[in-house]
Amino acid sequence: MSILKTQNLTKQFDRHLAVNNVTLTIEPGEIYGLIGPNGAGKTTLIRMLTAVDEPSFGEILIQGQPFRQGDRNPALKRQLGYVPDDYPLYDELTVWDYLDYFARLYFLRGEERLRRLREVLEMVALTEKRDSLIATLSRGMRQRLSLARSIIHRPALLFLDEPVSGLDPVARVQVRNIIKQLQQEGTTVVVSSHILSDLEEICSSIGIMELGRLVESARLQEVYSRLSKQQLLIGVVDGMERLRQTLAEHPLVGGTELVLASGLLKVDFSGDQMGAADLLRSLVTAGLPICEFHQTKENLEEIFFKMGYQRTS
Repeated sequence: MSILKTQNLTKQFDRHLAVNNVTLTIEPGEIYGLIGPNGAGKTTLIRMLTAVDEPSFGEILIQGQPFRQGDRNPALKRQLGYVPDDYPLYDELTVWDYLDYFARLYFLRGEERLRRLREVLEMVALTEKRDSLIATLSRGMRQRLSLARSIIHRPALLFLDEPVSGLDPVARVQVRNIIKQLQQEGTTVVVSSHILSDLEEICSSIGIMELGRLVESARLQEVYSRLSKQQLLIGVVDGMERLRQTLAEHPLVGGTELVLASGLLKVDFSGDQMGAADLLRSLVTAGLPICEFHQTKENLEEIFFKMGYQRTS
């Protein structure tokens, strides 16, 4: 059974159609990445999936059961965890007291509660901060604390809306590792982010939203095989312009682009591995001092922009 399904899910605010007819299926154990420009409808979709907002139309099924905002389904709601963007924290509480408060709200009692508090503190690397006031925490620590609060009750389905927004690279890696660990423990995660390289690291499937519509939803590897062009990265000791001219005459080479950060030439290539080997041989035979040559594919960010799903925010 799919853990989450929607059918024709729609949300309209006056004349603005924020989410338009979204039909979506997410399987247990997935990390599903939701991407799209600002205003595409990602946050509104997540708010409906967590019963924060009521759909204007359509159906949500969680573990096969209908799920709507006004229904009395506490057992089903306890299967969900949710970290919205910039969730407010209680600065006057300590880390331990804050988590203990939410553990009690989820009816965790006695030794089970204490054990779970210690587990989540260790998972989010805040054990040493357990007695610190929340007001003293860095942004990255506060974000990890919000994540700890959302998983204290072991939800089957976790929603994260821009969980790494504003975080430095080290904090982003920490959050990514927590998400991976949660998946290994059996949690299904739906995460939205503008940092596509992070989603590429952890997601099994992605959905792309534009103007309220879900325009793409598939396994990430399927998206790569269908939409990602093969590329070559070629480095030369000297003679970059001669390399460009030589490649321009090759029938399997499309466009070329110099990657300034690495000094390598990125080449669109329509051949297979044997074709790449033949190309390398011809470049060496032509006397070009090749110092680097390997195959790659367009990444998620390149696919996203190639598809044209971009809009002024």
